[in-house]
Amino acid sequence: MAAVILFPAIDLKEGRCVRLIQGDMEQATVFNDDPAAQAASFEQQGFEWLHVVDLDGAFAGKPMNAVAVEGILKRITIPVQLGGGIRDLKTVDAWLEKGVSRVIIGTAAVRDPEFVKQAAKKYPGRVAVGIDARDGFVAVEGWAETSTLSAEELGKRFEDAGVAAIIYTDIARDGILKGLNIPMTLALANAVSIPVIASGGFASIADIERLLEPDCAVLEGAISGRALYDGRIDPAEALKAIRNARKA
Repeated sequence: MAAVILFPAIDLKEGRCVRLIQGDMEQATVFNDDPAAQAASFEQQGFEWLHVVDLDGAFAGKPMNAVAVEGILKRITIPVQLGGGIRDLKTVDAWLEKGVSRVIIGTAAVRDPEFVKQAAKKYPGRVAVGIDARDGFVAVEGWAETSTLSAEELGKRFEDAGVAAIIYTDIARDGILKGLNIPMTLALANAVSIPVIASGGFASIADIERLLEPDCAVLEGAISGRALYDGRIDPAEALKAIRNARKA
C-alpha cells in the first residue's frame, strides 16, 4: 500500500487563513486570523505535511504573504510545501533557505518551463509543479486565465526533469465540497512518472476511502482545505484510516 499523505491546506490572503470558492478572490471565507496558530493545530492533530498557498502572490507574481509564511515556518516542525508567486530562481532560493521543504511552481511552469527544469536540477526533490485545470486545460495567473495546454501535456514536459511532484487541482471542484476528481487525477498520474497529489473538492471521509483503493496507489496523496475547516472531516478518523491502510 502506498503511503498516501493527507495535506491540510492553508491559503493566505492579506495575512489571514482563508478558503476560496473555485479560486474566486471575491468569495473568500476567513477561517483564522493567525495562520501560524492554524499550522500548529494541524501539526498537533498529527498531519505529516502542510500545504500553503500565497493567494495574493499568485495574482501579483511575487511573494505577498512572506510574514505569514515565515511565522508558520517558525511555529511548526513538519515539512511545508509552498506555492503562489514563485516565478524565478531567486524566489525559489529564498524560500528554500528560509525553511520551506518544497516549492510549487504553477504559472511559471506554463510560461517558462526551462526555469522549472533549472530549479529542479538545482534542488532535487524540492520542486513541485502545480497544474490547475479548468475542463482539462491549465489555468494560470491565480486561475484568472486559461491556457490552451492540457494538464497531461504540461505534466509530460517535466518528465526526467527531477520534479518531486505534481499538484493537480480541478478548479471546478475547488472549495465546493463535491469530492475529488479521481478519474482526471488518475489519468494524469498514469500518463506521467512524476508522483501526483490530488486537490480540489475534498469533501468527506469518503474521499479518504476512495484514495485508499488500489487504483489510487499511484497517487502521493491529496490536499484538503474547506472540509477540515468546516468539520466535515475528522482529522483523527482520516489519519487513522491512512495509518491502518499502511499497515495492511
